[in-house]
Amino acid sequence: MFVEIPAPTAVVVPKAARPPVPRRLLRAAVPYLYLAPALALLVIWTYRPLVQTVQLSFYSWNLLPTQPMVPVGLDNYERLLKLPRLGQSVTRTLFVIGGLLPFTVAVPVLAGLAARRIRGRARGFYQALVFAPMLVAPVASAAVWQWLLDPGAGAVNRALGTKTNWLHEIATAQPAIVLITGWHLVGFAVLVVSAGLANINGDYAEAAQLDGASRGQVTRWITLPLLSPTLVFLTLMTVLLSAQWTFPLIDTLTQGGPVDATTNVYYLLWDYSFHSYDAGLGAAAGMLLFVGFGVVAAALVWLSERLTFHDN
Repeated sequence: MFVEIPAPTAVVVPKAARPPVPRRLLRAAVPYLYLAPALALLVIWTYRPLVQTVQLSFYSWNLLPTQPMVPVGLDNYERLLKLPRLGQSVTRTLFVIGGLLPFTVAVPVLAGLAARRIRGRARGFYQALVFAPMLVAPVASAAVWQWLLDPGAGAVNRALGTKTNWLHEIATAQPAIVLITGWHLVGFAVLVVSAGLANINGDYAEAAQLDGASRGQVTRWITLPLLSPTLVFLTLMTVLLSAQWTFPLIDTLTQGGPVDATTNVYYLLWDYSFHSYDAGLGAAAGMLLFVGFGVVAAALVWLSERLTFHDN
């Protein structure tokens, strides 16, 4: 006996109703709403002052609200480029950058490699000891260093058996500022290098040692090339921020002296704006500083991306 079974009918599934346009727009806007506070602060505290600085560089103004701003065109830039202090301050800035690079690149690499051999709690104590100077406020440390470098009863002169006035002699003022700043920064740089070393896969070193490579060869041909993006980052930070890092120490210890021996481009910018009350000239100096360091930063970022690409 055969029973006839009817063919199943197709079940029509209703299409899901699409949400209305306002709701879709709201969902798409959620990530941008999270970014909105940060973007607003970026516009208010970075881009808006930058635009105002560009405008102010074409005016003459003494910072008094009762005095009008007088348009002068490119006169501020022409005056600035003719001043010998600008070229001298650029030279001093290059000296500061060169003096700080050992503290932000060379010494941290040596300290980071040495820290890899320390195990247990001693490693944490070692890292804390190295990073401790970074926690000291620059103004507070300036007071301590002023006492240590005192020409009469300073601990440095007593230890060396000299009577050098470290902060008020042309030959020693700038090196003293560089050494104090480097003492502040070396701990931060060591932590950055340690983080870079931690990201290097240890299999590379083990494979090289199995092939007979010595520890020095592993460091030279494997560790340092893989660490190169970190070193480029520290170099970029040093080039862009060295003048700012030295500013609180210069303003506290030497005020740009003696005879402008410690006046770099950043301090010169501040001096024109707030000592000479020439806001237009200070704004022009700030724009030249911004463009110059921007070109250097672009070159270093390009180099960092190439090194990262090759390492990957």
